[in-house]
Amino acid sequence: MFGLIRDLIRPYRAALSVVLVAMLVQTAAALAAPWPLKVILDSVVSHRPLPKWLAHLIEPLMLNQPQMRLATLAALALVAIALIGAIASYIQNYYTESVGQWIAHDLRMRTYHHLQKLSLSYYDSHQTGAMLSTITDDVDTIQQFASSSTLGIAVDLLTIVCMVGLMFWLNWDFALIALGLTPFLLLFVSRFKRAVKQATHEVRKKQSNIVSAVQQGLESMRVVQAFGQEELEQKQLEVVSKASVQAALRARRIKSSLSPVVNVAVAACTGIVLARGAALIMRGAMTVGDLTVFLAYLSRFFKPVEDLAKMSNTMAQAAVGVERVQALLQTDVITPERADAVDPPPLTEGLIFDHVAFHYQPDQPVLKDVSFAVKAGEMVGIVGPTGSGKSTVMSLIPRFYDPTNGTIRIDGTDVADLKLQPFRNQVGYVLQDTVLFRGTVAENIAFGRPGATREEVIAAAKAANADEFIQKMSAGYDTMVGEGAQALSGGQRQRIGIARVFVRNSSILLLDEPTAALDSESERTVIEALEELMKNRTVIMIAHRLSTIRDADKIVVLKDGVVAEQGTHDELMTVNGLYAEMHRTQFTDSSLHESPSMLRAKRALQAAPANS
Repeated sequence: MFGLIRDLIRPYRAALSVVLVAMLVQTAAALAAPWPLKVILDSVVSHRPLPKWLAHLIEPLMLNQPQMRLATLAALALVAIALIGAIASYIQNYYTESVGQWIAHDLRMRTYHHLQKLSLSYYDSHQTGAMLSTITDDVDTIQQFASSSTLGIAVDLLTIVCMVGLMFWLNWDFALIALGLTPFLLLFVSRFKRAVKQATHEVRKKQSNIVSAVQQGLESMRVVQAFGQEELEQKQLEVVSKASVQAALRARRIKSSLSPVVNVAVAACTGIVLARGAALIMRGAMTVGDLTVFLAYLSRFFKPVEDLAKMSNTMAQAAVGVERVQALLQTDVITPERADAVDPPPLTEGLIFDHVAFHYQPDQPVLKDVSFAVKAGEMVGIVGPTGSGKSTVMSLIPRFYDPTNGTIRIDGTDVADLKLQPFRNQVGYVLQDTVLFRGTVAENIAFGRPGATREEVIAAAKAANADEFIQKMSAGYDTMVGEGAQALSGGQRQRIGIARVFVRNSSILLLDEPTAALDSESERTVIEALEELMKNRTVIMIAHRLSTIRDADKIVVLKDGVVAEQGTHDELMTVNGLYAEMHRTQFTDSSLHESPSMLRAKRALQAAPANS
């Protein structure tokens, strides 16, 4: 745990040095606070002589009415000590909060950066809610411990050592009374810490379940309301919420036992000291001032002990947070980039799948033996029954996953030998449903290439048949879209997604059923944009509607994780195999055997007014 904390606070050593000095000054002020009262009780009220070092120090100020002057000096010293302690406390709190906030920022960015590097296989097997809980709650817990508790532990330990020395100097048998109780408190705290850590771990787990349940419900609210299952979702949240409450109450029951035990121990020790001190005062072996200072130190001695005991709760929470963050940071499900990786050359020859196999789970292969080639500038369609591995083939190309066996080569070079980000920059991706981020339309288009100029964004929108509807929006290209902003239709989102790929200007284009969720009118507009996008590019397209790939240079038919057939549309229809069967099933009207361009022309004529 301390290794991560040390790495986090290292950049802020200068600020923490200021905090440490302020804490030391504050500790010194706390140690000096009882002494003006001792001077008044012993040297003003009881007329006892001052210590020689103090008498020599203030002798020039004691000319007239020495007792009153001494009382005045003691009162001023009390105020000065309090003022110095207050200034030190302000400096400590200000710099501590500043360091804490920056530590949280650094850890949050470090964690999120690592999450972005993880392979998609990690996200396939982990709850998003748990990751959100780690990057928020756990990071905040670590921040609190790293910014204040670590220095607090050091200062409390220093305060205890100093007070023990002063108590031994004042009265050694009193000091032994206080120290005699300390081992029992430390034993109790040690057992307490283990119990708190276990309870805190359970609370964090339950809280993550709440985040996951809420996130799932909010993300699927349209489906929930469509099926009228609001009550079911609420019950599911109620179950995990009650589990969190019960875990938190168990943890609170353990934590609540600390203060009463410490308070009773402090009271018992104080009672013994009072009784012993009264007897010594009556025998003349101790002054009232000595007893007052000792009692003040005794209460202050147990305050750091109690703080350290209570800090075990903070340490337990921080330890749980560190374990969860480290578990994420140490996750090695990362798409690797080899040390000798090279920049990808411009695509001139093509892409080859060479006996590629892949599985998400070891005993459940998705691809068994897939081999096919795509020449530069070709359009290749990927078809097959549900579960045949079409989307997996598409995900392997930009290395969202790496093959279990076999290789994927670009111009003869294994994609695993290429630098990851430059290679992905050569790939454009259009999904079934384009994701829009919260931001302006222009920002969403420029997401494909953040350095794109406004003119390039508009040109990409025009090429994607999106400029017309964008210009009609409330603020044009500056209209806010995405979550919680202006909603767009499926066809509009797809055209913005196509514009995003246009501005990226990638040489390889991956289309994952981009028109599957669209109505016929939107499909026609999107297909026109796609045809413009596909010009002079190498295209691999997953197709549900076979009409969209009829003119493809090659069609690859997958079944049960292998290539069942491949060839042109006419070749596959002649073979009369799986593709031909899929074609007959999907098309019952002979007119649908016409090319997509002729079909679009017919639909346009049918939609035109009669008098036109």
